[in-house]
Amino acid sequence: MDIFFTNTLTRKKEVFKPIDEKEVRIYSCGPTVYKDATIGNMRTSIFQDVLRRVLRYNGYKIKHVMNITDVGHLVSDGDEGEDKMIKSAREEHKSPAEIADYYTKLFFEDLKNLNIETPEIVCKATDHIPDMLKYVETLMEKGYAYETSTAIYFDISKLDKYPVLSNLNLEEQKAGARVEVDPEKKSPYDFALWIKAPENHLMKWDSPWGPSYPGWHIECSAMGQKYLGEQFDIHTGGIDLIPTHHENEIAQSKGYCGKVPARYWLHGEYLLINGGKMSKSLGNVYLLRDIINRGYSPLAYRLFSYSSHYRNKLNFTWEGIEASQKSLERLKQGYQAHLNGKDEVEDEKVNEYEERFHKAINDDLNMPLAMGVVWEVIRNDKKSPKLAKLLLKFDSVLGLKIDEKEEIKQEIPKEILELIEERKKAREDKNWEESDRIRDLIKEKGYEIKDTKEGTEVRFLGTED
Repeated sequence: MDIFFTNTLTRKKEVFKPIDEKEVRIYSCGPTVYKDATIGNMRTSIFQDVLRRVLRYNGYKIKHVMNITDVGHLVSDGDEGEDKMIKSAREEHKSPAEIADYYTKLFFEDLKNLNIETPEIVCKATDHIPDMLKYVETLMEKGYAYETSTAIYFDISKLDKYPVLSNLNLEEQKAGARVEVDPEKKSPYDFALWIKAPENHLMKWDSPWGPSYPGWHIECSAMGQKYLGEQFDIHTGGIDLIPTHHENEIAQSKGYCGKVPARYWLHGEYLLINGGKMSKSLGNVYLLRDIINRGYSPLAYRLFSYSSHYRNKLNFTWEGIEASQKSLERLKQGYQAHLNGKDEVEDEKVNEYEERFHKAINDDLNMPLAMGVVWEVIRNDKKSPKLAKLLLKFDSVLGLKIDEKEEIKQEIPKEILELIEERKKAREDKNWEESDRIRDLIKEKGYEIKDTKEGTEVRFLGTED
């Protein structure tokens, strides 16, 4: 059965034809590990995981590379400001390496909680500095880059076309462009390949241009080429990466070897929060542990993400997560009902369900349509182990662990645990006024405590949305 993907590069839905008939090679842009990954970031990770699972469902082997950005991503997402890693290190009074290790660990904990498979190759930017340097030197030798007093820039004028993904008209964009930070750039759209480091810069390496560090885009080009070759099958990421990061990856690759690095470019849309943008200023940036701390399964969020196509915006609400939690429980109960059933179901019916599910997931990962088939199987009046077996096969794509009983563990913050201990001591000292004060303080922070014979129970109330 053919697989169809909507290719950002061609703006068309196309039949997928891998370079190698047996193995699909994928590159995914991973996290910049300077802070927690949000549930918006996790939506992209879920879409990328479904892609892997669908390809495997169709019999392909996977070679999947994901980078970890631990240097070079400036606060502007372009060539301005300081490195996000250094900014975070300063704010948290840690070294950039400590920041990277801490947030990388949290990222992979989130992937595990969401039952997201780890790609076959995970590569850190700082482990590949020589590869990036070699890539930049080749671009210089071929005339696609030039040096200024502050950086090595890619010269977009040497390309036949730029940009190719976002399809923006650069002349129209220039009319409203702000003043350039670096007047030595030949074009406002030339971008930094390598940045010369100030004397006190925390992350820098020796290079032909003195102590310096890589730009954001070069890591993915260098590591993609190293592990997957000059051209591979699929490149994925969030839609926000199209106009800068992915455009510049393509530019670099065309300069390096004359090829667009991936044949198919797949991008996941934004996650909205209560109909609006997720932002710190609005106080609506949610992490996966916020969902867990409210007593929901992280897999309820995975199921919630299937309510909209990955190429469409998805609106997150707590009511939506509550509904998804109940749906997840019904899925598990429905699977058990079929597993313990005694009814006979015709093979033709089973095959019909499977074909419709297969067709849905192969139609550009249409998970809302696929879930419609799943629910039909769950609601079938005949309860049969054949249908339970079919649901398990579907779950190899869904990743919802429908055959497992799940215990939801709430993570209580250290601050709340310390307050509980202080209150316990106040109660032991019969200081009831202090005990009540701490209880009210705990409630202000979004938690409710209840004293029982077995000890103190803690319940997350949440913060105002």
